[in-house]
Amino acid sequence: MATALWIAHVHVTDTEAYARYAAGATTAIAAHGGVFLARGGRYVQLEGNDRPRNVVARFPSLEQAVECYNSPAYQAALAHANGAAVRDLVVVEEVGP
Repeated sequence: MATALWIAHVHVTDTEAYARYAAGATTAIAAHGGVFLARGGRYVQLEGNDRPRNVVARFPSLEQAVECYNSPAYQAALAHANGAAVRDLVVVEEVGP
């Protein structure tokens, strides 16, 4: 089964509320086998919309990433992000070796 990447591009508008989201999301993501590869580090915007926070997490499968998103723990965390950020989120299956 192929691993999957959870890729978020974020513009935070309320840092306190978003910090509450990040704390809960971190726990939910880890509980579903997710591991962060990038989380708000340096970046270069080459095309498209610039969002200053970029997050990439690897999951054991696309299904586990989607299961994480739909989990009660992640949805509870996500309630803090609503209204506190403008976000794009996609899950994409990785290419195998």
